[in-house]
Amino acid sequence: MKSAFKNLQRTKHSTDIGLLIAVTLCAVISTLLIYSIVRSGINTREGVGKSYMITQTVSMVIGMITAIIISYIDYRKLAKLWFIIVPISLGLMALTFTSLSYRRGGADDQAWIKIAGFSLQPSEIMKIAFILSFSYHLSKDEENMNKPLHMLLLLMHGAVPIGIVGLQGDYGTAIIFAAIFASMMISSKISWKYLLAAPFLIAGIIAAMWFFAFGEHHKKRILVLFHPGSDPDGMEYQQDLGLAALESGGIFGKGLFADKSEYIYVPEMHNDFIFSYAGQVFGFIGSLGILIILAYICLKVFTNSRIARDRLGRFICMGAFGLLFSHCVMNIGMVLKVAPVIGVPLPFLSAGGTAMVSMYAIIGLVLSTYSHRAVTYNVFYDENEQ
Repeated sequence: MKSAFKNLQRTKHSTDIGLLIAVTLCAVISTLLIYSIVRSGINTREGVGKSYMITQTVSMVIGMITAIIISYIDYRKLAKLWFIIVPISLGLMALTFTSLSYRRGGADDQAWIKIAGFSLQPSEIMKIAFILSFSYHLSKDEENMNKPLHMLLLLMHGAVPIGIVGLQGDYGTAIIFAAIFASMMISSKISWKYLLAAPFLIAGIIAAMWFFAFGEHHKKRILVLFHPGSDPDGMEYQQDLGLAALESGGIFGKGLFADKSEYIYVPEMHNDFIFSYAGQVFGFIGSLGILIILAYICLKVFTNSRIARDRLGRFICMGAFGLLFSHCVMNIGMVLKVAPVIGVPLPFLSAGGTAMVSMYAIIGLVLSTYSHRAVTYNVFYDENEQ
C-alpha cells in the first residue's frame, strides 16, 4: 500500500501555470482587438467580419486544450514519432505547389491551401515537426556533431524547411526557421570554429539571396529602411500608417469601443500589424503591457530550457524560444519601421487559426518538458524504458 501511494504521488502533474496564463492572456487580448476591429467596421475593405472573431475564439479554445493535452504526454514519446509527424508536414507543404494552394490577400507568397472549405498554412505545422525532429536529431548526435559529416547532416536537416518555404516566396517564415535552427545549435556543444565561420556563411547566403532570389519589391522593402521618406506612397505606406496609428493612441489609448472615425486604418491591422491597432486602443501603457507579457513568455520558455531534465527537453525549449523571440522582434520591428515588411505575425495576437493552434501546440511541448523534468514514473513513460 505504501509503495502504491508513492507511485500515485509520482504521477502528480505539474504545469507551468504562469506560462499558460501568459499565452492565454495574449490570446484573449487578440480576441478583444479583433472584436473591436469588427465592431468598428474599420477593416471591412479587407473582408474582416464576424467570422474572424469566431475563428480566433474557437482557435484559442482548441489551442489551449491542445497545449494541456500535450503537456501530459512525455515529450520523449512525441519526439520518437518524428517519422510520422515529419512526412505529414512535408506532404502538406507539397500541396502548396499544387492547385489546392492560393495566395492570401496582401501576401507575396503562395503559402496557403484550402481543403474541404478550410484554410490552412502548412508552414505552421512544419514548425512543430521541425522543432521535434531537429531536437531529436541533435540530442542523439550532440557528442559527434562537430565531426564534418555529422555537421553536414545537421545543416541539411535545417536547410530543408528553410528551402521549402523560400521556394514558396515566404522569406519571413524562412528567417523564422533559421532562427529556430540557430537557437538550438547555439545551445548545443557546437565547436567555436563553426561559430566563427557562421557569420561568413550567413553573409554569403544573404548575398546569394539578394542577387538571385529577391525580387525588386523585396529589395525596396529593405532599402527604404536605410532611406526613410524615399518611397512614402509605395513600400513605406503601410509602415508609415502603422507608426501613425501606434502614436495616435497616446498614453491610455482610445479604447475598444471608439467610433470608427477615430481609428486610423492600417492594411493587415488584424494580422501582421495588430500591434499598431493595440497602440490605438490601449495606448502606450497597454502596448508596454503587451510587450512585457511577450517578454515574460520568451524568458519563461528560455528558463525552462535550463531546467529541462535532458538535452532533448533543452533543445525543444530552445527551438520554441527561437521561434517566439524571432516572431516578436520581426513583427514589432515591422510596425516600428526598423525591419522590412515580410509577413511575420505576432504570436498569440495576430489573427489566424492555424497560427494560434500551432503556437499553443509548441507551448504544450514546452509545458511537457516542464512537467516531466523530475517525474520518475507516469502512465506515458517508464523510467526503465530506453
